[in-house]
Amino acid sequence: MPFLLGLLPLSPSLSQVYPTLPEAFRLNQLQAPEGKVDVVIDTDTYNEIDDQFAVVYALLSPEAMNVSAIYAAPYLNKRSVSPKDGMEKSFEEIERLLDKLGMQQNDFVYRGSEAFLESLEKPHDSPAAKDLVEKAMQADGPLYVLTLGAPTNVASAILMEPEIIHKIVVVWLGGKGLNWKTATEFNLMQDPIASQVLFDSGVPLIQIPTQPVTSHLLTTVAEVETYLSGQGAIGDYLVEIFNEYQPGDGFGWSKVIWDISAIAYVIDPGWFSTEIRSSPILTDQLTYSFDHTRHLYKVATYLNRDRIFGDMFKKIQQYKNQ
Repeated sequence: MPFLLGLLPLSPSLSQVYPTLPEAFRLNQLQAPEGKVDVVIDTDTYNEIDDQFAVVYALLSPEAMNVSAIYAAPYLNKRSVSPKDGMEKSFEEIERLLDKLGMQQNDFVYRGSEAFLESLEKPHDSPAAKDLVEKAMQADGPLYVLTLGAPTNVASAILMEPEIIHKIVVVWLGGKGLNWKTATEFNLMQDPIASQVLFDSGVPLIQIPTQPVTSHLLTTVAEVETYLSGQGAIGDYLVEIFNEYQPGDGFGWSKVIWDISAIAYVIDPGWFSTEIRSSPILTDQLTYSFDHTRHLYKVATYLNRDRIFGDMFKKIQQYKNQ
């Protein structure tokens, strides 16, 4: 009998039937990427300020990745009045970043879902989800889906065409570490059903938890200004939004730039420690339960903060000087 921890309700995602991947194939897909890989980025870009850094970091890393599309993800917090509004603001912010980088191009940015998933029977066939299905099914090698927000668009694509789990690798910033009492974290909580799809579908998944992993990606006004002020339109913009985000007088304040972790993993997996584990079951109480007969996935347990920030800052400076 499998070993179970925590509450295990009848989760809606447990009833969904997904294609079966041979474990050897899944493990091969989960190996650290070598050389340049094809990626798409799914991002709630205007949710706060970390996605902006992540999008820029990815676009300035052509030696490691070919970014073929960016998808606007929904979100709902004090910077939006609805998931649709959050998605639209994210779409606009992506366009703003591309403009400041001088990288505007057609058929590159796609609107995502206007709402979170309510059931597995009703995926949202947004332009983003449709494009992901198309790109995945046409991919020769694994398409890396760097997921920086609520995974609504990605889960919808899987539900629309489950066969894409043979063609993609999802790198998701979401949830807390498996040893924490609760999995609650913004990206996971925004769309619990979509989060369950990532854990349950068998898609090759690399989870980068917030606590206690990406919570180390702290930086300060002084550091950001030192390395990015005067470094072109994009450097100045990142400094501007960082300064605007600090509370009060900002005394002793630092900010986590969570989302650059997913980008950094593709650039150099050696900056991370990871483990292969049985994919956890995300309960309806947003805790983890464990059944060690389930399919395997990869979870990050540590990252090298200095190497990641150093690489990102240098690339922004180099881009300004091109």
